[in-house]
Amino acid sequence: MRRGQLSDQFEGVVAKRLTEVETRPDKSNQHELNGSTALRKLMGDDDRRNIPARFIWVGEEEAAISVDGMLSWYDARRKHPVRTEYRLYYRSNEVTEVMAPGDVFFLAMRQDGSALLIVVPADSTVQNQLLWLFGLDDLSGTSFSFQQIEGAHDPELDFAARYILDELGVEPEEPEANILDTLIEPFGLRFPTTRVFSELARSSLPDVSAHDDPDGALVEWMEREEQLFRRLERRVVAEKINGGFQCAEGADVDGFLAFSLSVQNRRKARAGSALENHLEAVFQANGLRYARGAETENRNKPDFLFPGKAAYADPLFPADRLTMLGSKSTLKDRWRQVLSEAVRIRKKHLLTLEPGISENQTDEMRVKELQLVLPQKLHATFRPSQQAWLMNVGEFIRLVRERQGT
Repeated sequence: MRRGQLSDQFEGVVAKRLTEVETRPDKSNQHELNGSTALRKLMGDDDRRNIPARFIWVGEEEAAISVDGMLSWYDARRKHPVRTEYRLYYRSNEVTEVMAPGDVFFLAMRQDGSALLIVVPADSTVQNQLLWLFGLDDLSGTSFSFQQIEGAHDPELDFAARYILDELGVEPEEPEANILDTLIEPFGLRFPTTRVFSELARSSLPDVSAHDDPDGALVEWMEREEQLFRRLERRVVAEKINGGFQCAEGADVDGFLAFSLSVQNRRKARAGSALENHLEAVFQANGLRYARGAETENRNKPDFLFPGKAAYADPLFPADRLTMLGSKSTLKDRWRQVLSEAVRIRKKHLLTLEPGISENQTDEMRVKELQLVLPQKLHATFRPSQQAWLMNVGEFIRLVRERQGT
């Protein structure tokens, strides 16, 4: 499956921890960063005025803020025969107003000449994700770190990379568009049920075996379904836009906003359902006994209960042979919801596809006796200190088999 490379999107990136003076310009609505060696490697030595830029702030839980603006890169002493004084200039906006000392600043130059300026909280999940994506080491001090996107630092746009880019609003071109279009042709401009879409994704990858490689199968199936969904979504959205948003009073702004929100909600809802569908196929391929969405105490419904509802409801069935698994395609702070499900099971399991979750969150999960499960390929996005604790899908299956005596 061809996916493209990070260099298709970016030339290079710099990152640093912001200082007080860089976040609170006095009596001015403009910001200037001194042109360090790292910045000159990224921006070059020529003056570059009015660079189109998207400013993005992404918090740990809060919704992201995104605003378009401009950057300028120039040598304030361009006419001096010897001295140089490079500066990166940008005006204040909604993103710069919320950034704080200690936040991490990323400036990524795109292949089309535009820029992404991203600000995230220090030691957050999104910081870990961006450091991994761009191949940057942990930041020390307040100096810029630079990375050219090429050679050994040019990762394939696999599931984890695309997950992170999607959070930033970057949608790479699909290299297998013709194959995908052929697969979705029977649906016309209508979305099938998620279960039908999931079955199509799996059947389109006949060489993928969930029995031989459950971790790889789960990722490839999810990735293929995401590809299929986005291609069909493009068709549906294009048709709606071409039809226009008009009402008796003129432009139907409310209708446009409602449609936009429905697109976002459909993406989120389908991702969660698709993950459950593919997990179910993995469990079936490995001969596990389970119940999906079975009700336990207080009307809670764990995503998966092993070996099933009857065993869980039987007070004579040993609790140490019961297992529950929650599944969330994205985690954020929602992992705590799992803690109240299936009271008989002390140590709970939660599978997610979110890469690079912060150490603060995984430390708290350990304390709460919640074991995080991720496909093996995503383990590399976590810190070395976290990786030994993580469980992959194959290990989870072996645990359930042992408890089921199979």
